[in-house]
Order: sequence, then structure tokens, then C-alpha cells
Amino acid sequence: MVYLTSTQSRHPLHPWPLTHVGHGSCCMHLLNHLTNTASLCFISPHTTTGANAVMAALLAILMHLLVPALLLMRVVAVVAAGAPPFSCGGGPSLGLPFCNTKLPAAQRAADLVSRMTPAEKASQLGDVANGVPRLGVPSYKWWNEALHGVAISGKGIHMDRGAVRSATSFPQVLLTAASFNDNLWFRIGQATGKEARAFYNIGQAEGLTMWSPNVNIFRDPRWGRGQETPGEDPAVASRYAAAFVRGLQGSSSNTKSVPPVLLTSACCKHATAYDLEDWKGVTRYSFRATVTVQDLADTFNPPFRSCVVDGKASCVMCAYTSVNGVPSCANADLLTKTFRGSWGLDGRYVAADCDAVSIMRNSQFYRPTAEDTVATTLKAGLDIDCGPYVQQHAMAAIQKGKLTQQDVDKAVKNLFTTRMRLGHFDGDPKAHVYGNLGAAHICTQEHKNLALEAALDGIVLLKNSAGVLPLKRGSVASAAVIGHNANDVLALLGNYWGPPCAPTTPLQGIQGYVKNVRFLAGCHKAACNVAATPQAAALASTSDSVILFMGLSQEQESEGKDRTTLLLPGNQQSLITAVANAAKRPVILVLLTGGPVDITFAQANPKIGAILWAGYPGQAGGLAIAKVLFGEKNPSGRLPVTWYPEEFTKVPMTDMRMRSAGSYPGRSYRFYKGKTIYKFGYGLSYSKFSHRVVTARNNPAHNTTLLLAAGHAATTEDNLSYHVDHIGDELCRQLKFLAVVKVQNHGPMDGKHTALMFLRWPNATDGRPARQLVGFQSQHIKAGEKAHLRFEVSPCEDFSRVRDDGRKVIDKGSHFLKVGKHELEISFGA
Repeated sequence: MVYLTSTQSRHPLHPWPLTHVGHGSCCMHLLNHLTNTASLCFISPHTTTGANAVMAALLAILMHLLVPALLLMRVVAVVAAGAPPFSCGGGPSLGLPFCNTKLPAAQRAADLVSRMTPAEKASQLGDVANGVPRLGVPSYKWWNEALHGVAISGKGIHMDRGAVRSATSFPQVLLTAASFNDNLWFRIGQATGKEARAFYNIGQAEGLTMWSPNVNIFRDPRWGRGQETPGEDPAVASRYAAAFVRGLQGSSSNTKSVPPVLLTSACCKHATAYDLEDWKGVTRYSFRATVTVQDLADTFNPPFRSCVVDGKASCVMCAYTSVNGVPSCANADLLTKTFRGSWGLDGRYVAADCDAVSIMRNSQFYRPTAEDTVATTLKAGLDIDCGPYVQQHAMAAIQKGKLTQQDVDKAVKNLFTTRMRLGHFDGDPKAHVYGNLGAAHICTQEHKNLALEAALDGIVLLKNSAGVLPLKRGSVASAAVIGHNANDVLALLGNYWGPPCAPTTPLQGIQGYVKNVRFLAGCHKAACNVAATPQAAALASTSDSVILFMGLSQEQESEGKDRTTLLLPGNQQSLITAVANAAKRPVILVLLTGGPVDITFAQANPKIGAILWAGYPGQAGGLAIAKVLFGEKNPSGRLPVTWYPEEFTKVPMTDMRMRSAGSYPGRSYRFYKGKTIYKFGYGLSYSKFSHRVVTARNNPAHNTTLLLAAGHAATTEDNLSYHVDHIGDELCRQLKFLAVVKVQNHGPMDGKHTALMFLRWPNATDGRPARQLVGFQSQHIKAGEKAHLRFEVSPCEDFSRVRDDGRKVIDKGSHFLKVGKHELEISFGA
């Protein structure tokens, strides 16, 4: 039997009644229905005699070759018409076990795979997966992006056609991380997931597997993709990973597990120790990173563990990087032993970064042939390649005995398990849990408000001399807005973006507060090779207030491009200085950048009265900046990365060590020993806040007794620490205690306050961090009022450190919880 489909049906693979005709009329019948409603035709065996039999045989071959292609064409036509592709709504698949929604997803996937030919299985191993028409399986595009809103960077999302041409664009991740608010991160993930599903439902998406978030550690300030990450701290990146993944996959709250049917599928990337693009001729494709076991355990791997264990991400993507001699996508210890064995990724899938497998062969020369390379990756635990390389060479690898069919089956089962969990084999998705989502759920007012909230909460006030800010609305007679980033929508978006639905540039934001606004770009672009410095100075000298919007762009920092300097590009510094000198009163400098910049000149210049860092603030960025400048929002953002001086660029990007050694200064606030422009967690407010740390229950003094109960096995060889893995889950749970931070807002403004709680050891010897983030909380507090912020502290997680052998231990003796300038001493087993 051959089934054709109808554009009149909402079921792309819905079977139409059989039509019994002779072979001649069958051909005409097919042609008549290729672009119309189709019914089935077949050649009756009773009419195939003599010449008719030859014709029938030829037609049968033709049908065998053409019908799959025609079916796929029909699926594409249906998608274009506004209906999502799916299986199990009828046709050849109906009634088969893989369509039985009562069975577990993995069991259904196994049944489907068992019915596929080796070639059909191999065709699934790339990001553009072929359909299997004889089983009613539509084609699928795995590569879709949702870094800070639904993006157009992958292959499956289409905003260049159809009814909806834009999506809500939230701030680039690094600015969102500056809010230190995991509930906000969850809600952004949730909104993005809903919009992605809506695009799918209206036929403008061919996939729901979102290859986001990026949870790599922002190890080096020059890294072009640091803007995509939650920053340099593994605790922040871990909490971001779990929260965003829960939202993106459809959890009802940040504390709930994933639902039976995924809203979308999240994929955490790029494991592991990936943070270099192209630095002095060393590219990400050929970089051989040397990373200690200690740094892997306490810096690079925790965010990915949190993705899988806490967020229940359905995918992890392996990186281009070769770590300690083994490419990440060929590392069985990483993909199978760690991801699946230690973290429990089993039943979910592992993806390779785009062309990583071919690069492994053609640039890294890890294996001698294409077949060897493909076999190595699949046996290591890889399931899908972003690119066609594995699809092209998998069959040859099997034929040459380098790969078994069981290796391929394992990967394809994991892939179809994910598609089962997305509801693609449950019949018409519009009749199921997310079927109500459509065009009206994209760029909703709720999502626009969320984009504004995220930008407002992330903006960091770096300097505010003599109370230059906030400006008073109505008291600014005229404003000069100067800078290449002031009226450029792309400057709001960073990378991996979708067309924003309601963008407001900084210039437009200021124009909403000041009637007389004059604008001059000053520089033609961020590179600022040509600057209109005299004109900018003249404009500043005749204006009541001057606001400069300077910084970077994707020409300086992006995927494939690292910086070689931390200074502002070209003539920006001289332009800023000239404008400040010409202005009537201290100017305001707003920086739109991903990574940090060395602005020592601006820090020290009294004529630059205020500095804000606004990252790449998303579609509502211009309005958010204006609200902060005019005091409608009391800034509460904190820097999620250390801002280093220009001299740090002497440190090779290729040196992966986190900890300092000799003249090597180390990296991140936990280990860096050197000068800073701004420290991790720095951020000013228009109000003054004070803190005091107390313990509310489970006084940690009882820890000595509890740890003694763990017995001798938990004590380290030197009797100075306790092994966390020997303490055990139950005792670790009992060791938890509640710490309360009493915060007072001394005024003069109401505002949200973000409290960061750190752990400090008595000394930073033996590889201990100088300090380590325990947790963060934020709350809106009225001027003159107090609030109690509650932190659940888990000593096994928060007070432990990683030894050089990769094992976590809790030191005996004193530890200090610190918020602001106040500390609380806590002792363990001493």
C-alpha cells in the first residue's frame, strides 16, 4: 500500500481511501493529486498480464522511488500551510507500538528503530534527519537556537516567511545573569519555550530541539562568546543552567521536574572547557587544552552536571575542544562514563557541535579515516552530528566492521526517545497539551514586560560620583546623546538573536523623558577608526546633560572572534574624554558590551560622573536604560565577571589553569591574584544598604556530632578534612542549615537589593579559593525598612572544596560566611 496525504487534512500523514484502478489510470490519478487532494491507487494483480505486467513492474518501481519523495514534499507543503508535522495520526504507523502513548518513550523509540532499515537509521544521525515515509515518520531539523529568545541562527526556525516575523528578544545572557535571580532565568526560559512551540504549531518551525543554553565558564575576558554565558562563577552558571532548562522544557515552576511531554528540548553546550575562538592563530577547531582534574571538577563541569541532574536537560552538546589529548566528542569518559553513568543522562541524547566530527578528522587528525572517526564518536557515546558527516560515513563504517549496528541503534533510540517526549508521535499536536499555543502567544505583552524586567534587573551601576544619577524627569532642559550604540537595534541583541518584536534603542528611550534631545553617533561604528570628536565636543558644550553610549559590537567579540585588547576600540576613549572635558557638568557613560573592558581612564576622570554597564540588553534595552537613568528603577545588577586591566592580556588565552602559580595570576574572583577594574559581584545602588548574617535554625555547632557519626571512613588521610562522597546523601541533607541575612535600606530610594553570600576559608592555600559563592537572594525593600533574606546552606555543596585529585572535601575548622562587610564564623568538626 501507498498512502498519500491531503492539504485539506490537519493530519500530514492521514491516509486517504484506497482507489482500485488499472495501471494506466493510476498514473493519471497520481498526477492529478500531486498538488490536490490525493487518494491511493494501486495496480490490480488481475490486470497485469503480458505487456501490462512489464508496465506494472515499471510503475511499481517508479512508485517505490517517487512516493517517499512525494510524501516528503507533501509534508513540507502542509508545514508551509500552517500545520506542524507529526506521526501516528493515521496511515502506516497507526496501531503500531511506537504510536502507543501509554508505553514509555524509550520503549516506543526502540520499537520504531527496530522497524527501520540500516540506511534509514544512518539518515537520522545528522541535524537534518530524513523522513521515513513508509512508517509515517516526517523529516526533522534538530538545530534550533533559543539563547535569549527564539533565534534564527539554526536551520529549523523560519521568521523570514509566514504570519509571524519576530520573537521576544530578551537581554543577552551575561546581562540577565547580572540580576542574580534564578526565578527570572526560569521565566525567560519558559517564555522562550512557549514561543518556540507556538512557531512550531503555526508551521514556522521544523524542530523543537533547542540547542541552548550556553553554560560554559567565562574564563578569559577576551573570549568572544563570553556574552552568551552566565559568567565566570560555576555556582551561578549551575543555577542558571537548571532554571533556564526547567523553563525551556516546560516545568510549571523552578522547583518542579520536567513534564511528561516536553514543551521544547533543551541542550546544554559546549562540554567541556570550551572558551577560545581564535586567539593569535590558535582556533577552537585545533586547540588542544590541558586541564587539570581539579579544574574540571570544580570549575568547568559543574554547570553541565546541574543541567542534567537538576534541570533534567534532554541533551548535552560536546565541544570542538580537545581536552588532555582527546576531542570532547570522542571522549567516552566524558560522554558515557560521566554524562550517562555519573549524571544519569541515560535515555537522552548527546549532540556534537557543528561539524565537530569532520573537524576531528580533517583538522585535528584524531583518527586516520572518516569511518574510524565516525565509529570512535558513536562508540564514545555521541548520538547526533550537527552536519552530514556521520550520516555520510556511518554505513561504510558498518560495512568495514568499524561500527556495529547496535552502536547506531543505541544513538537512534536516544534521538527518537527525545522526539517521542516532544509529542511528535502522539497524533495531531494541536489536540494535545501545547496545542493551544499559536501566533497570539508570541511577543505577548507579558513577554515584552519580562524582557523589560530582565534588562532593568541586570543593568549595573559602576560609578555615581556626587549623586550625578538619577536624573530628574522634567529638570533636564536638553540632552546630548552621543555614541554609535545609541540608535542601533543590533547593539541591543548580541548574538544568536531573532528579529525583536518591539525594540527600543537608547536614543528612543531618552526621547521619552527629555523633549529636547540631539543625537550624534560620534563614531561610524564600534571600531571607531573615524571619530567626529570636534562635533561631539561642540554638541556636549551646548547641552544640559550628556549621555554617551559606547562599547563593543559583534565585530570585536563574537563566535569565531576573540579580542586581543581589553581597551575600548579605536578613538572611543579620546572621544569620551573630549566630550567630558567640553560638557557643562559630569557626563554619563553607558557601556554596551558583552565582555569586560578596561575603563580606568573613566573611573579616574571626575568629569565622567556616572558609568553604567548595560550588556546587550535586548529589545527593551533602551527603555530600561532610560528608566534607570531617570530613577524609575533603582539599579540592583551585580557584575557576573571580573573586570581585568589591560595588562591581563599578557596572559595566554591558551593557559587553562584557574589557580595562580608563580607569576601566573590565576583566573576568576576565586583564584585571581592581581589588580582589577571591578570585582565580581560589584554593583552600586541609589540607596545605601547594610547587612548582618545570622543562623536561624540547625545551629552549625551540631555539625561536629553529625560528622563524627560518619565514622572514620569519611575522614581524609591527613585527618584534616571529610570526604563528601563518604559522608553520604542522607547525612549531607541533615547538615543543611538556614542562614538569614538581615538587610536594611537606609535610603533615600526604594529598591531591589541583591545579596551575595560568600564562603571564606581562613587561608587560600593548597588550591583553596580566596572565596566562593554560596548563594544569592534579592528582594525589593522600601527606604527605611528591613528585610530578612533566607539562604539554605548545604555544607556538602557550599563549604566543600575540590582537591587536586578531583575529590570534594570539607575542611575541619573555621569557615566564614560573608555578605558585604559582615562575616559569621562556622566551625566543622574541629
